[in-house]
Amino acid sequence: MVPTLETLPVQQAAVVVALALSAGVVWWLDRPTGRWGRQLRSRFVAGVPWGTVVSSGLVLAVYLFVQGGLDHWYAPTVIPFTAWSYTYLLGMVTAPFSHSGPGHLVGNLVGTLTFAPLVEYAWGHFPRERGESSFSSWRTNPYVRAFVLFPVAVVLVGLATSFFGLGPVVGFSGVVFAFAGFALVYYPLGTVLALVAGEVLRLTYGAFLRPVSRVSSQEVFSTPWFADIALQGHALGFLLGVVVALWLSERRRDDHPSALRLWTGVLLFSVSQSLWAVYWFRGNGEFVLYRAGGLALVVLLATLVTLAVRADDGPFARWDAAGVGRATSLRGSFSRLSRRQVTFVALILVTASLAGPGAGVNLLTVADDDLSEQRVTVRDYDVTYAENVQNRMVAVADVEAFGETTTVNTSGVIVRSADRDIWITAVPKSRLAFDGTVPVRVGGLGWRETVVATREGWEVVGNGSVYRVSLGVDGEQTPVFASESRRAEPMLAGRNVSLAADDDGYTLLVESANETARGRLPATNESVTLANVEFTNEGGKVMARTETGTTVRVATKETYN
Repeated sequence: MVPTLETLPVQQAAVVVALALSAGVVWWLDRPTGRWGRQLRSRFVAGVPWGTVVSSGLVLAVYLFVQGGLDHWYAPTVIPFTAWSYTYLLGMVTAPFSHSGPGHLVGNLVGTLTFAPLVEYAWGHFPRERGESSFSSWRTNPYVRAFVLFPVAVVLVGLATSFFGLGPVVGFSGVVFAFAGFALVYYPLGTVLALVAGEVLRLTYGAFLRPVSRVSSQEVFSTPWFADIALQGHALGFLLGVVVALWLSERRRDDHPSALRLWTGVLLFSVSQSLWAVYWFRGNGEFVLYRAGGLALVVLLATLVTLAVRADDGPFARWDAAGVGRATSLRGSFSRLSRRQVTFVALILVTASLAGPGAGVNLLTVADDDLSEQRVTVRDYDVTYAENVQNRMVAVADVEAFGETTTVNTSGVIVRSADRDIWITAVPKSRLAFDGTVPVRVGGLGWRETVVATREGWEVVGNGSVYRVSLGVDGEQTPVFASESRRAEPMLAGRNVSLAADDDGYTLLVESANETARGRLPATNESVTLANVEFTNEGGKVMARTETGTTVRVATKETYN
């Protein structure tokens, strides 16, 4: 094979040279003479944010060794490591550190590497309380703070986003948003800058992974971009980060940025990270996005955070003209609270209101349902295919509000485990119809199994499709679903032609006023005659010919991407 510009590492080398040259130019112009290093070493052990490094390593280790990403980088096991219910502790504990694929993982690692160092810098490996020395106790030991306390705090925040997250969640993004919420309290515009730096990291990673991409137009299966956002988990993590930062800053009496910087930073971050994307799932692939209401919410969020950080210690009952407004005297202990305390309590209440629904849902277990007897069983997992059945993942709690309800239907490949309280539409009907074959990975600690869902069918002229779904495990295929019959639009000499599916294949039906003739769909390049109509399978096209010589197409083999 002759080397080309695309196969040689010339472009990766060009990136390295460009970055090194740029860094050298900046160094030469600033001439820091060790100033940068001294600044970092004033907060970090050896100038390195070790807590960020350890936390990122933990997330990567879960992907590689728990989810099987070391052997299956592009196909990790996800279902058993998702947060489903308090009764399934394995999922609750592993979910905040697990990911659905390499793109999901890299995105959250980039977020960690951009936001977490700001958090660690604000906190510091060296105590700043007056009179404390670095090695006076284990709490002030810089190595304990860097390698133990910071990672432990990260794990605790991750568990909080899992245990109080709404619905089945997976991923480190809740913690990433907590990093961002914390950093915004200390460095609002620096956090926005870090957000842009994250895009540079993503581009650099992509440039090394795929320096050249050849792209052509093609059909793809997609869901709405906002449908994969765990909005409640992101917002919960963000508010947890803000609350922790406020607690720390008040305990240490740290300085706060201006109100304008705070409000601007929180609003820019919230909008750019789609915290405004409030949506509802109506079942069977239908979603509703509340764009205007979401924008109003993030504006109010920016206002609340700004108030919580910048409000002074004056009495809330006599809010002066420089504040939000003037309040009349309040009775009881509430009137003796300071403005800072009131806004902090309001922030806690908003956080609790987000966490409450998640805790309520996670307390429930998946109710028993009547899954089809046509299924495959892999240890404690049942896998089948069904259409227009009640979505047990959403409807564990029957709630109706603003014309929407959690009682919705779903269609597709369903995975259930009574032992793990798992119920999920692992492959939607529309995706299977697009791809034709989709793998479903189930498993647990130390094991995994792949169930391959396959759809094959025929498009009946003028009336949709007739199809069959089978599930394969270890090469053994099990039919689990056959769609209803469809009548072709053309009539042949006063006769209707229909196509029906069953576990064994397809049946042609020719119906007249007095009788119905049935016969199996012929194989490729073969024919069958029913009620004086000859049907021929011409390489995936079923052609019908009457005794008068009239020939029409009645069905075409489905094709997939």
